[in-house]
Amino acid sequence: MQAIKHIVQSQEWAEVKNAYGTKAVNCGEIFYTLHNVPFVPFKIAYCPKVSPEVINWNLLKESLKENNCAYINFDVPNVVAGDVRETMAVEGFTKNGCMRATKSTFAESTIVIDLTQSEEDLLKGMHSKHRYNIHVAQKKGVTVEQGKNLNDFNVFFDLLSQTAIRQKYYIRPKHYYQQIWEILKPKNMCYILTAKYNEEPLASWMLFSYQGTFYYPYGGSAEKLQNIFPSNLLGWEAIKLGKVLGCSVFDMWGASNNIDDQNDPWWGFTNFKIKFGGRYVHFMNSYDFVDNTNEYRLFNLANNLRWKMLKFIR
Repeated sequence: MQAIKHIVQSQEWAEVKNAYGTKAVNCGEIFYTLHNVPFVPFKIAYCPKVSPEVINWNLLKESLKENNCAYINFDVPNVVAGDVRETMAVEGFTKNGCMRATKSTFAESTIVIDLTQSEEDLLKGMHSKHRYNIHVAQKKGVTVEQGKNLNDFNVFFDLLSQTAIRQKYYIRPKHYYQQIWEILKPKNMCYILTAKYNEEPLASWMLFSYQGTFYYPYGGSAEKLQNIFPSNLLGWEAIKLGKVLGCSVFDMWGASNNIDDQNDPWWGFTNFKIKFGGRYVHFMNSYDFVDNTNEYRLFNLANNLRWKMLKFIR
């Protein structure tokens, strides 16, 4: 099966990272970012959603040495678990001295929707409650508008921030999302859709378009007036926008690893996404290539402690 490049492996995404202040290093057909580790002389490298078959290992190992990297993390490579590519990818990683990563940062699973279907078939494929809720939102007068300027971005970020506080998860500083908006929007790669009722913003999503795939990575909503289902209508309008843009797949970016586990903190939004009629997809494991074993162990110890502290204070 032919590899499809994920947007986070695009040169445009590398431009975003550099503008934000995270150095992106081009290495053949891939790029990785460099990250400093406090109080130590080495760096770590991060390479999410790579297509393993395009890695030039000799070039990569030279590049890592030049940049003083203790290791590189290939975070959830862009290979579906069980696909024939997975076997080849695992062989490639292990042959080149990689080991299974101890932790994945990128979502290991997602929901994908086939946008080549007609709007009628897409609606038929949805859960009946989602179709009903979309109708309720339309009947109540909820509208969805496409963002055009910085004010529209500010509305999106405000709703994203509200949701993060309410649901107790971490987001990046506003400057990060603004860099994405200001760099990718002029390239027709970034869109914001906002659902409103009587001109009041109730839900907003940031969406990406890249090489035939439409992505839904970030979104937020207000706590009030959710009984008129603005997010359901927003999702439907996002699907339609993806079709207008000529995308064949809608990747909803993240899902829980067990869609039946209602105790999973990701179950709620996973259930919301899959009711749009999508297909559940799980990706292969993350891998690390380690150049300095002692430094790798030291970093993992410190990183595990950091995550425990963040969970405790959250």
